[in-house]
Amino acid sequence: MHRNSRWPGFYKLSIEERRQVAADSLGIGMSELSGALEGGLHSEKADKIIENVVGTFSLPFALALNVKVNGTDYIAPMVVEEPSVVAAASNAAKMIREGGGFQAEADPPVMIAQVQLDAVPDSATACEAVRRHQGELCALGDEQVPGLVRRGGGMRGLEARDLGEGMVVVHLFVDCRDAMGANLVNTVAEGVSPRIQELCGGEVGLRILSNLCDQRKVRVRARVPAAAIAGKGFEGAEVIDAVARASRFAERDPYRATTHNKGLMNGLDSVVIATGNDWRAVESGAHAYAARSGQYAPLCTWKKDGDALEGFLEMPLSLGTVGGPSRVHDGARMGLRIVSVESATELAMVAASVGMASNLAALRALATEGIQRGHMALHARSVAIAAGAEGDEVEKVASRIHAAGDINVATAQKVLVELRPAPPATAPPPAE
Repeated sequence: MHRNSRWPGFYKLSIEERRQVAADSLGIGMSELSGALEGGLHSEKADKIIENVVGTFSLPFALALNVKVNGTDYIAPMVVEEPSVVAAASNAAKMIREGGGFQAEADPPVMIAQVQLDAVPDSATACEAVRRHQGELCALGDEQVPGLVRRGGGMRGLEARDLGEGMVVVHLFVDCRDAMGANLVNTVAEGVSPRIQELCGGEVGLRILSNLCDQRKVRVRARVPAAAIAGKGFEGAEVIDAVARASRFAERDPYRATTHNKGLMNGLDSVVIATGNDWRAVESGAHAYAARSGQYAPLCTWKKDGDALEGFLEMPLSLGTVGGPSRVHDGARMGLRIVSVESATELAMVAASVGMASNLAALRALATEGIQRGHMALHARSVAIAAGAEGDEVEKVASRIHAAGDINVATAQKVLVELRPAPPATAPPPAE
């Protein structure tokens, strides 16, 4: 089925109308879609997933539009509570679309299993022994995960490193196919560690994956024409210069780079959560990679190239389309159906592209009108709801308090009183 992620006016529709558009466009039954997007998880099922369950906790589930990656359109599911993130990502994706869309590539889904050895008598000899027995150890690793090997995955190599003070670490590289891979690589590490100990001596310590999955990186490029990025009273060339300067600021200053990357993760994490993936693992790997040079740096950079803006993103990203919450969480399963990818690698490229769009949107806002104007306009809605506004009242109250520059619950409650008709006067009781 041909996909088109351009749904003009989608934001103007009611929730029911949006669901109908999504159901029709994606070929998903309306009742199935609606049922999966009302929390997606019952308390009884949640009680089987983690401990001490007392209920579930819902977040908004939205759709990012205009996303075109390697010539293919995607509807990107996003779960996030922060106002403006979804709208900003969709708007920036539209700008990038006008420059040809995102061009993405990803490494094979290889994860790292670590086997730690302490009190190794001769570290250099131990590392050489591991290298010499690589074939044997890889075969032993494959024996631990026969199902993965049948699906085309399995061991892809190893390395040993001397960490000093008698400590050696052996990295086992495991192709996890469409799984995120944590359980798979942990199984491999535990199964291979006794033989590694025989070869190296010393005592086996930790046997666990590393979330710095730098063998499993994704790279995304984008080109934004000047005409596409212009607006809000600014010429395209002005915006390009401003965004490029803002990006350079992040390259030179870790304090700015931290917030720069947070803007990127706003979009990326939202897709990760919506598809039932481990956003904590993604975050830890991303920030470790950002600091690999010794100074924390941006994961995505933007530069002026002629009359256009060019962006480049590179980061480790381990996602899965099988296993984990996708087996038990209706919302996560629906998120995967909506994005409609064929592999975990394809999902990584889509998620990273949404992250790049979020980064561009934040930089464009900061470098032009400032981040607060649009952000606070949307935040005003949340304040209006907290004040008790319902239905059409929400937009009316939000508009009033935003225009007044006084966005707080007390002011919203006053506006709400003014908007609502006074209750009819009650006739006094008849005299005795």
